Amino acid sequence: MTIFIDNSIIYLEKRDNMESLTLNVRVDANDKKSFEQFCSNVGMNVSTAVNMFIKAVLREQKLPFEVKDNTFNDTVYEKLREAEFEMNSTSKRYTIDEITNSMNDIIGE
Repeated sequence: MTIFIDNSIIYLEKRDNMESLTLNVRVDANDKKSFEQFCSNVGMNVSTAVNMFIKAVLREQKLPFEVKDNTFNDTVYEKLREAEFEMNSTSKRYTIDEITNSMNDIIGE
């Protein structure tokens, strides 16, 4: 029988004749060591932590953290660097409307 807690509710799960398989995952050696240390510090082993992660994904039908692409941020950062370079290399000054329109063009609005 397995006991797990979710939002202060205790669930009991009976696991008779449930097949257990091994999951092999490649991980950076330093990350593995740090993760093992973290698990130890919170009183569990790596297998328990990974099983908790899997159960959370299956229960919520989503990853328990946000996954996003930094391409947008990198593009905006590059455009801001270009604008800064242009401002520093010319005496031309821009109106707030010109700046706003340029920024909207960069972010696609």
